[in-house]
Amino acid sequence: MIARISGILVQKSVTHCVVDVHGTGYRIIVPLSTFYELPEENQPVVLHVHTHVREDAINLYGFHTGMEREVFQLMISVSGIGPKLAVNILSGIAAGELIRAVAGGDLKRLTGIPGVGRKTAERMILELKDKAAKLDRDEVAAGKVAVKPGEQVKEDALSALVNLGYKGSAVKDAVDRIVREAPEPPSLDRLLKQALRVLAG
Repeated sequence: MIARISGILVQKSVTHCVVDVHGTGYRIIVPLSTFYELPEENQPVVLHVHTHVREDAINLYGFHTGMEREVFQLMISVSGIGPKLAVNILSGIAAGELIRAVAGGDLKRLTGIPGVGRKTAERMILELKDKAAKLDRDEVAAGKVAVKPGEQVKEDALSALVNLGYKGSAVKDAVDRIVREAPEPPSLDRLLKQALRVLAG
């Protein structure tokens, strides 16, 4: 079962895209939320994928984030909601907002999504409320401890240099200066090499 695809985006539309992986083109159905995040054609792309197998077809559904895919999979577990409607739902509301609406039993918000009637919204709340509440709590907890990628690189570099025996204050000054003067956030490898040159001088 395909769970992730990384390749070159060769075609995109508001309903699907085609990703070339070593000469094989995969047609992947996407919600609008993912379409907006796609790069230009002929650029690298990575998508989180749900493989949906039916008797007459195998369809791939692609998502910009793992959260979107998780919410999609929750949606299709609800009786009466198939992949097509689940994609339409995610095209009409952000994944995080959808989870909060379900967890909070917000019928008004859910019925405001194109294609979602009162009965469907009620089933979503009935069948997913507990799961949505847990997912919402997990997202909030992750957000509280999340570290920006650039900050994580700095922390890793500081730790590595201190472990090599350099003094913490000197290391911090060197790393901060390199990051501040760099035209773009440096990789860990580059940051370490530059910091070692500064500290050696």
